[in-house]
Amino acid sequence: MNVLSLEQELKENSYPGRGIVIGKSADGKYAVTAYFIMGRSSNSRNRVFVEDGQGIRTEAFDPSKLEDPSLIIYAPVRVLGNKTIVTNGDQTDTIYEGMDKQLTFEQSLRSREFEPDGPNYTPRISGIMHIENGTYNYAMSILKSNNGDPSSCNRYTYAYENPKAGEGRFIHTYMHDGNPLPSFEGEPKVVTIPNDMDEFTNMLWNSLNEENKVSLFVRYIDIATGAYRTKIVNKNV
Repeated sequence: MNVLSLEQELKENSYPGRGIVIGKSADGKYAVTAYFIMGRSSNSRNRVFVEDGQGIRTEAFDPSKLEDPSLIIYAPVRVLGNKTIVTNGDQTDTIYEGMDKQLTFEQSLRSREFEPDGPNYTPRISGIMHIENGTYNYAMSILKSNNGDPSSCNRYTYAYENPKAGEGRFIHTYMHDGNPLPSFEGEPKVVTIPNDMDEFTNMLWNSLNEENKVSLFVRYIDIATGAYRTKIVNKNV
């Protein structure tokens, strides 16, 4: 697969929806992840990311304007021991609870499918990062309707063992803007991951559509020690 410019992928797409990037920094020292959310409705845009223990959660920026919390208020990031879970919905909790009971990432998601928000049927995208004894691997998943037909759920899991330094994978919910919104297609895209966390954060935030972007989370985890640094950027401040 061709290595794509993540900057160009984002700048040329006004509405990729929600997106997850996972990979390894160019120097091989850090396991890297990023998660962003966008919104077209006032309800979707009325959100911020806040830290919650080792993870994060979404919160209404103005609680008085919160309409339906069911698909917009959740914990996108949770940490279970040496595993970091990143998703675009409350399946973060499903994965956390399943893996806590010795199920695999894929098995944990068997009880879930795409979001019940017809006619979009937004895919559930998820990632899991596993760091242990100086080794690092990760996996990504997408659960989506069968080309907009909610009677079938298509399940895809992609596993990356000993990922290449400087390389990551990018998956997002929608191919582009539209009515209904077309679900992501194909494998997660290959993108480059820099060493500098601030540089990566700024590039992502500045590349997202100004009108539609809402919040961004970035984390760099030291593969040798497990120590991590986190950056959160919210449009609503």
